[in-house]
Amino acid sequence: MDISVYQNIWFFIIGFLLTAYSILDGFDLGIASLMPALAKNEKEQKQVMDSIWPVWDGNEVWLITGGAALFAAFPFAYATVFSGFYLALMLVLFALIFRAVSMEFWYYDEKRRELWAWAFTIGSFLPSLLFGVALGNIIYGIPIDLNMNFTGSFFTLLRPFPLVIGLLGLSAILLQGCTWAAYKIEGDVARRAKALMNKLIIANAFLFILAIALSIGFLPSIVSNLSGWLGALVYAISLSYVYVCNRDNRPFNAFIGSSVSFVSLWVMAGAALYPNLVRSTIEAYNLTIFNASSTQLTLKIMFIIALIGMPVVLAYTIYVYRVFKGKVS
Repeated sequence: MDISVYQNIWFFIIGFLLTAYSILDGFDLGIASLMPALAKNEKEQKQVMDSIWPVWDGNEVWLITGGAALFAAFPFAYATVFSGFYLALMLVLFALIFRAVSMEFWYYDEKRRELWAWAFTIGSFLPSLLFGVALGNIIYGIPIDLNMNFTGSFFTLLRPFPLVIGLLGLSAILLQGCTWAAYKIEGDVARRAKALMNKLIIANAFLFILAIALSIGFLPSIVSNLSGWLGALVYAISLSYVYVCNRDNRPFNAFIGSSVSFVSLWVMAGAALYPNLVRSTIEAYNLTIFNASSTQLTLKIMFIIALIGMPVVLAYTIYVYRVFKGKVS
């Protein structure tokens, strides 16, 4: 196959990996961020913890795999993004570390459980927001020079469009966590999740409309992008489906609807970007799948490895969720 075929394949594979991460780790980031609103005592906090305990670390494997695939397939884009977003990504890294540590200590350090509960919440909330802000900057564009170097600062990343995308991503993660809580947990936690779900649906709808309006204003070329509008239609339908399922007390279907909405958000992001990986504020210096990729041999070898490895990971993920199915009482 021609190298351009492999470049396109890896664009979609990385998109798939990041989408899978958003769906799977999205619910445990979301439920953790919402824990102060959902759990009012240690017993209920334990229900929240137990609902994600068997699967949360496996969920994060998808992020690691997506990062590794980006590094190997498109090293120039990886280098630009990780150097440009260095401070933000360090905040994400430390937040994820504190999140993992706080879960362990919450179970065993009974005297300071409240401290670890808040560390768990904050360590989940920060990545939920910053992931979306980073994606918003990639879509909107960052200052990149001829040598593919980021020439802005941390404050360059804090522009209105990326911040709105960050808030949209945060609200989508919170909704994902809310649907998981309603599906997976019994008792008062589930009832609070169902009550909160409608508010999050409204927040998602408002931020989605705002993001569309800003996209048309700042990126007028996407108006003619049919794939993006198809993703927007699916998003609107899936969000409405979550509302109907919550009203009819069908929490699992609501979780599926929320997951589909995440897929549609990534479809829109991919449609807005392709064939770019990172848009530059100087259009001539965009990093694309063609000028930022590895060699054809590297892409081919990676593709063979992916054909073997990804079905194994998928099978393992399905197996784990089947083993730990059922509600947390």
